[in-house]
Amino acid sequence: MFAVLSAARKTFARLSLLISVLWIASCDTLPAVNTGGGSLFSGSVPVALLVPHGAASDQEQKLARDLENAARLAVSDLQGVKIDLRVYSTAGNAARAQAAALEAVNDGARIIVGPLHAESANAVAVAVADKGVNVLSFSNNATIAGGNLFILGQTFQTTANRLARYATQNGKDKVLTVYSDNLAGQLGKQAIQQAVRASGGTNAGSVSYEFSQDGVVNAVPQITAAAEANGANSIFLTANTAGALPLFSQMLPEAGLSPENVQYIGLSRWDTPRQTLSLPGVQGGWFALPDPSRAAQYNSRFSTSFGTPPHALSGLAYDGIAAIGALAQSRGRDALSRGALTQAAGFQGVTGIFRFLPDGTNDRGLAVATIVNNQVSVVSPAPQGFGAPGF
Repeated sequence: MFAVLSAARKTFARLSLLISVLWIASCDTLPAVNTGGGSLFSGSVPVALLVPHGAASDQEQKLARDLENAARLAVSDLQGVKIDLRVYSTAGNAARAQAAALEAVNDGARIIVGPLHAESANAVAVAVADKGVNVLSFSNNATIAGGNLFILGQTFQTTANRLARYATQNGKDKVLTVYSDNLAGQLGKQAIQQAVRASGGTNAGSVSYEFSQDGVVNAVPQITAAAEANGANSIFLTANTAGALPLFSQMLPEAGLSPENVQYIGLSRWDTPRQTLSLPGVQGGWFALPDPSRAAQYNSRFSTSFGTPPHALSGLAYDGIAAIGALAQSRGRDALSRGALTQAAGFQGVTGIFRFLPDGTNDRGLAVATIVNNQVSVVSPAPQGFGAPGF
């Protein structure tokens, strides 16, 4: 529970660069948004799936199973094209992942979906770069993207862009950024400030804090002073529910930064675990998430098919396979090329709309949600197409 200060002051869990988000799905076949010429593939498309089977962590092994199951679900949903899905184990290890990728290419794989970790994804992409094979990694680490390596995970920049646009459109355009003084926090700060500039808002300063309980406590008066001095009407935090958010959500309002006067915005999900919803300081705060109705559809369908709820990241595997299937069906000889993957219209995936950008990162259609009376409420629906409201 995060409901009291004493609990929030416990040692923070290490912040992962991989933000856990609830990915969503459609129950239907997922075509590309645009269509093109005839298919290059007269038979089946050989696709390699690299997942962390054999990893030391039980949690990672469950994720590996769910990623594979989600990929197989996507294969079964495709119409008009067949995917020859071949699964390779990485054990969550970069060297093992690289060896698996080379084996997959030797086996005839035309494209690779996975692996999970940024280090492994980078090793795989380097190994197959001279073989004309693109890699769709499950990572959300934008620093590794580029060349033949694309990332499927929701990035800080995508989240920050969606929230900054919404904030600016709703008059909360003077943004103070509060970030942890570690790599994740610094990357989050950069994403937030870039998004605020792009949305036409004003960056009203930034305050860093040491990633510890004392660091958070010591940062509170600095945040209060910066907000008052710079006229901030919103505070954008990189903190997540496993780290500093419970403490900030209690101490900042107590220090005079009431949610009634200052809009709180989060770079991470504020609705998990559910205990977070009862924190007084998060009431009225804004955060981004995929379309809740699609999430419910995917969770129900996966649970029915495999007997257990899906891991929060499993939908990434479905997205990768769905995009490949759509391109193989609708494109010509460049079906799995960089140009095809980065088509501007994008794809319909289990997380809603998504598209790969030329730099290897991605855009995703996200909803904006708030918390009212301990319940999540969507205040701006996920866009249904690129160029629609929300983009």
